[in-house]
Amino acid sequence: MLHIITSENADTYHVEMDEAFRLRHKVFVEEKGWSALRRDDGREIDRFDDENAVHMLFTEDGRVVGYQRMLPSTRPHLLSDVLPQLCEEEQPVGPNIWEWTRYCVEAGRRERGRMLSPVANALLSGIVEWGLDRGIDTIIIEMNPLWLLRLVQLHFRVVPLGRPLVIEGEETLAVTASFDRRTLAKLQEARGP
Repeated sequence: MLHIITSENADTYHVEMDEAFRLRHKVFVEEKGWSALRRDDGREIDRFDDENAVHMLFTEDGRVVGYQRMLPSTRPHLLSDVLPQLCEEEQPVGPNIWEWTRYCVEAGRRERGRMLSPVANALLSGIVEWGLDRGIDTIIIEMNPLWLLRLVQLHFRVVPLGRPLVIEGEETLAVTASFDRRTLAKLQEARGP
């Protein structure tokens, strides 16, 4: 089940958010080796986890197994404040553009091969549904370039913002990915019956 947490309902999600921060730590620090994010309490939290962030959690059997965070481009976010070198032109900003960050899925529930896992599909569908309901139609993503084809196949319109650079040992590319109802229909089709 997908849960959307904002500053308005965060008080009712303390346990789930703690699990989400621990999942982030497990994926980004322990698996990917991003040692600068390491914390003694085993939770990955940064300065962007403030009242402007929208957290999306996917739970199964009462546990958080998937997570992603949305940040408005009109406020400080990763591309503007941490990774501006990924953008060679003017940075995309607007109320219809949000940044998609900290996407992670528990190891046993990730996609295999070319298929999106049910958790990944639910998270991506959540972005599109949530966005379309709020006049948001574009996300900024800092990602491995290998995701380009997958996003295009899911009917996102992807535009690179610069060339890939190696960050934390991984090739990283900043893009905008625009979506509409056709994107949502493709995600629903990929989900199957």
